[in-house]
Amino acid sequence: MRNEDDDAWFAAKRFGYGAGLPIAWQGWAVLVAYLAVVIGMSRLWPHAAAFVVIPATIAVVWVAHAKTRGGWKWRGWR
Repeated sequence: MRNEDDDAWFAAKRFGYGAGLPIAWQGWAVLVAYLAVVIGMSRLWPHAAAFVVIPATIAVVWVAHAKTRGGWKWRGWR
């Protein structure tokens, strides 16, 4: 049963560990902003991209971890 009021931005992965695709507009906004940062940095400032991409990746993982419905846990095949 899905609870629409749980304030989740990402769905849990069906198999494995972590977050799946976004399920709310906020999750899609985070994903699009992250991709814009990564692509923009790789094109505009490729030699120093790690100084922005690594902190951006850490931020996205932190947000996804905090906003995943059901939390992050191992979901096996059974």
